[in-house]
Amino acid sequence: MSRLSASPSTRLNYPTARFLTSAPTLAGCPADAGAEVAFAGRSNAGKSSAINALTRQKALARTSKTPGRTQLINFFALGEDTQHRLVDLPGYGYAKVPEQVKLEWQRHLADYLRRRASLRGLVLVMDVRHPLTEFDQTLLGWADDQDMPVHVLLTKADKLKSGAAKAALQQVRARLREWEDLVTIQLFSALKKQGIEEVHRRLDDWLLAEIPAD
Repeated sequence: MSRLSASPSTRLNYPTARFLTSAPTLAGCPADAGAEVAFAGRSNAGKSSAINALTRQKALARTSKTPGRTQLINFFALGEDTQHRLVDLPGYGYAKVPEQVKLEWQRHLADYLRRRASLRGLVLVMDVRHPLTEFDQTLLGWADDQDMPVHVLLTKADKLKSGAAKAALQQVRARLREWEDLVTIQLFSALKKQGIEEVHRRLDDWLLAEIPAD
């Protein structure tokens, strides 16, 4: 399926985001219609904080002192319109859970990314100090297989000085050059509210784009 980039005359109102439902597997997800963007990342990369910052809400996506505890696919509708959704995918790789549970998370995650027709793009959240983990590269491989566009958020940019953060951005960009037709990258800080408008523009582009029939 080809994807058309759009320049919508209207923009989505992200602070209207509300919890829709949670699902343990693809079978329990909402109707596969409309458009959604999924957020993925290692459990301690700041994914929930990023979603909360982007929607200007304090607890839309649950943050936990025990990274990886949430094992569900969580859906958020933008306002009353359930046709535009943000999706918080289970984080893993850090949680102290049995290996079999981690493998099960990975299977359901791959199933969702490969089979969800309404998925328009993937926001991959990485800690700017520890980017491109094995998990990140696995997700990039899945996205590449599906020709799925990815926007990388290098989170916690406030933890580095400006020069060091920009250097990290350039290093990640260089390492992802082979995927430059699918992947875009930016610095982000939920604490300092850095990069929010840039993400909103990317989400608008995906969620409001017209998708032609095959």
